[in-house]
Amino acid sequence: MKENHTNVNKIPNEIKTNTNEGDFMTMTIQKEVNKRKTFAIISHPDAGKTTLTEKLLLYGNLIRSAGTVKGKKSGKFATSDWMEIEKQRGISVTSSVMNFSYQGAQVNILDTPGHEDFSEDTYRTLTAVDSVVMIIDGTKGIEAQTIKLFKVCRMRGIPIFTFINKMDREGKEPLELLEEIEEVLDIETYPMNWPAGMGKRFLGIFDRYEKQFVKFNGNEEETYIPFHELDQEVELVSQPTFEAARDELELVEEAGDEFSLDAILQGEQTPVFFGSALAPFGVQTFFDTFISLAPNPKPRKSTEGVIQPDNQEFSGFIFKIQANMNPAHRDRVAFLRVCSGKFERGMSVKVARTGKVIKLSQSQQIVASTRDTIDEAYAGDIIGIYDPNVYQIGDTLIGGKGKFEYDELPQFPPEIYKKVTAKNVMKAKQFRKGIEQLVQEGAIQLFRGHRDESFILGAVGELQYEVFQYRMKNEYNVEVLFETIGERIPRWLNREQVDPSLFDERNLLVRDREDNFLVLFRNEFALNWFKDKHPKIDLIDLFEVNSYDQTT
Repeated sequence: MKENHTNVNKIPNEIKTNTNEGDFMTMTIQKEVNKRKTFAIISHPDAGKTTLTEKLLLYGNLIRSAGTVKGKKSGKFATSDWMEIEKQRGISVTSSVMNFSYQGAQVNILDTPGHEDFSEDTYRTLTAVDSVVMIIDGTKGIEAQTIKLFKVCRMRGIPIFTFINKMDREGKEPLELLEEIEEVLDIETYPMNWPAGMGKRFLGIFDRYEKQFVKFNGNEEETYIPFHELDQEVELVSQPTFEAARDELELVEEAGDEFSLDAILQGEQTPVFFGSALAPFGVQTFFDTFISLAPNPKPRKSTEGVIQPDNQEFSGFIFKIQANMNPAHRDRVAFLRVCSGKFERGMSVKVARTGKVIKLSQSQQIVASTRDTIDEAYAGDIIGIYDPNVYQIGDTLIGGKGKFEYDELPQFPPEIYKKVTAKNVMKAKQFRKGIEQLVQEGAIQLFRGHRDESFILGAVGELQYEVFQYRMKNEYNVEVLFETIGERIPRWLNREQVDPSLFDERNLLVRDREDNFLVLFRNEFALNWFKDKHPKIDLIDLFEVNSYDQTT
């Protein structure tokens, strides 16, 4: 591992005699912004997301050898999986951030949970990136979670680069996979490379971007053969698999969509790469091409209009809070996306929501549980800052005199609800602290019963409750008990329309963290019955509100 991977490219020391200080700062910020590539990796579970991330970290010289998400069998754990339960279960349950330099670019990778139960964490993470790498399992094609995450990217207009994984196994035909992407996801495809065979017949890929054939040599290094020299490789080109692949490539070039960088950046066309993350094969050619095509940090919408990334005034927003990344110190780290200007360690910033001024003296670059102090950062960078329990997810931080806030992060309604209590009533203080901190970091949503003030947790899936239970016991020394109230349909209410006498256990009246009232309807029948009975009461569907906000 490199001794120090924390530099985010210091400002040069030379003095520009014919340029005033403000212009020089703007030029420096613009230069640094143009180096940033900030993206997330999304996929259905087991498609190879964390494995691909590990390979990219290898290319960035951030690690010496890759763990895999299945590392619990071999004693090697994925670098991006830092939480103990991730290592035990062999899954990723929280977003990780990795920062490194590669070919002159400053790369920020956000590795998101693949499991659908943690989709809300992924949704929030997608607000902090400028592009997305979507991994598809070549043996299975497009799966349910891929569709959900793709829709969120599409709503936000995020450019999507596709990596079709596991070509060293027998799977679906490449043409079939392209057709599936176009029909199911409704997006144009442009194959950047084309595979010659698959599984035991896999010979390599035609790299259309660099005009070369990349030969698969098993566990040995890849061989790069320029197209114009291919005929000299008699043994290779004479194989039926190679000839068939070349014929397919000719068909794709004649009948396929034309390459359009503008369409890619608008999220209307996805470049498609074939390869294998585990082998690995085709990963480096994919990454090199991705770095050359992926967008730099974009302008961001705020309450005062669009904020440009090269704006001299520092600003950013918090999209994630993680408690107890270092259990020995019970710390809280807020993940900050820098949106404009230059961050400097020790600078004072204002929390737009509260007006409170805070000195950012503890700032870090984070690779899973490994941290290094960072002194400077620019628009596009993701950094960790110490949270003295004053931040909330979505908070805007401003380094100058501005008074704007970035657009609110979307909140999605849970699907499953359970009452939670401490097994030992003598641990009420630890119980409340644990709930407060885990809810603040977005691990789970909290509601309070209107009548009995009971604690009710809301989640997308059961695995969230398992992680909550595990973390309460291991991080706060509190065992918890659940009482399920099942799947519910949540609808928020206007405060002036709240009449507690209208609600019972079937239509449970509760309050969220912001003291907004909502009703947890037992089923569609109960919801429709209530609508018919009380037509003047507005029932607000939060998912519809978020979908509308993201597309307007």
